[in-house]
Amino acid sequence: MSTASVTARPGAVLADLLPTSRVRDAALVLGGAALTGVAAQIAVPVPGSPVPVTGQTFAALLVGTALGARRGFAALALYAVAGLAGMPWFAQGGSGASVSFGYVLGMLLAAAAVGALARRGADRSPLRMAGTMLVGEAIIYAVGVPYLALTAHMSATAAIAAGLTPFLIGDALKAALAMGVLPTTWKLLKR
Repeated sequence: MSTASVTARPGAVLADLLPTSRVRDAALVLGGAALTGVAAQIAVPVPGSPVPVTGQTFAALLVGTALGARRGFAALALYAVAGLAGMPWFAQGGSGASVSFGYVLGMLLAAAAVGALARRGADRSPLRMAGTMLVGEAIIYAVGVPYLALTAHMSATAAIAAGLTPFLIGDALKAALAMGVLPTTWKLLKR
């Protein structure tokens, strides 16, 4: 299939530009999990929070958007299972279930959601891409913050202060970056 026919086809995501095969899908899932693991190592501690700022959420949302819902979910599931099994690729070389594991669980759902939105063309324009990233981030926080509160024995207010508020500016910057990267990639591929 040529690039022009794939980009014109409704419901295509960036991964669909590659020749179709099970080997391709397996490589994309493995690559998506690995990208998320590498991005998690870009970590900056946040004073007063057990959750660091990482590149992990940005990678997870890009993986979901580029691979689509099914492959994006599979990539993040592989990432989560391998991390639980001891692979040191959670934030700061961590593994196993920690107080921040809820964010990883949220990334599973977010990758599927942004992948589904990308299949509907949400990755083709800057404004729609920003909305897609914000939806993904909201899903991550909707799971991560309550998990943090429960496992760290925090009140809801304390969990929001430690696990949401310090990250909002960074998330806005990630959304802005995605607004430029993915729609521009589609435009370049259409040429």
